[in-house]
Amino acid sequence: MIDKLKEKPWMWRLPFLVLLILFSVFAIRRHQGVTPITKAQWQHSEGAVFGTFYHLTYEHPTILQTDIDQALEMVNNSLSMFNPKSTLSKVNSNEDLHSDAMLESVFALAQKVSRATDGAFDVTVAPLVNAWGFGFKNGAMPDSATVDSLRALVGWNRVSIEGGIVKKEVPGMVLDFSAIAKGYGCDAVASVLRHHGVRNFMVEIGGEVVVDGMNDKGKAWRIGVNKPIEDSLCVNNELETVLELSGKAMATSGNYRNFYVTEDGRKVAHTIDPHTGYPVQHSILSATVVAPTCAEADAFATSFMVMGLEKAKEVLKQQKQLQVFLIYAEGDENKVYSTVDEAK
Repeated sequence: MIDKLKEKPWMWRLPFLVLLILFSVFAIRRHQGVTPITKAQWQHSEGAVFGTFYHLTYEHPTILQTDIDQALEMVNNSLSMFNPKSTLSKVNSNEDLHSDAMLESVFALAQKVSRATDGAFDVTVAPLVNAWGFGFKNGAMPDSATVDSLRALVGWNRVSIEGGIVKKEVPGMVLDFSAIAKGYGCDAVASVLRHHGVRNFMVEIGGEVVVDGMNDKGKAWRIGVNKPIEDSLCVNNELETVLELSGKAMATSGNYRNFYVTEDGRKVAHTIDPHTGYPVQHSILSATVVAPTCAEADAFATSFMVMGLEKAKEVLKQQKQLQVFLIYAEGDENKVYSTVDEAK
């Protein structure tokens, strides 16, 4: 055997060369921040939050649930209208008008979207939403006099935050971040994951989504958009299309699940136009927005439901960071206006 190795001196070096190559490849991939995907590294968690449910999938050696829970709790303690101890609840009851950093951040974004949509997005619209039987209080269908009186409590540009204090033109005005809080919650969890070095993940809260990197098959994340089928029980999950996303956030708003029918057969949708005080009546059935952040996607999706198709197109000309998948009715048919690539 020794004689054979002397005849072929390269043979005893072969195992060492193989080990050297494997070590070099591993070192290079680690230096580039690339870790081989194994199913053992993929974590999954779900739970209840903000009156809905969340689902998380992320690639990391350990479960990060404690930090995730803390992030969601911070959002709840700041922005929830259902938590009587939240900063927002105290502001709305005029118990304590001091804001906090999170509330100020969300308020600033809300004001930005309000300006961009000519007030179609309005975080002061809650009194009207409640009067029409939606929101955090139950109401009955209001008459025109009630609508007119409540409009005195609505106006995004009649509220401000100065020196950490919320200023209201009318003490009875309330702030409602329901149309942006789920998206903001997604962003908060995504921030936690990125802080821990997670590169591949999907965060979903009540249908709002943030994704980054690749899924466990090494491909872009595939996110479905539901058909706008009237379904107040949320049991129909038939898809209109599937979008492939990475490094993006997505939110959808629609009237096909949150509505009620009056005794005379008229459907009342939950999207209220802040300008008129009445439920919107136009062709858009659902608005899906893809944006850099989920809070932004969430707010603009609501705005487009209020504005309608043509006005939404005008806003999109100025908001180049947004992509949309809008489903609208034309006669007896549903049609699509899309600026986002669909999955093949």
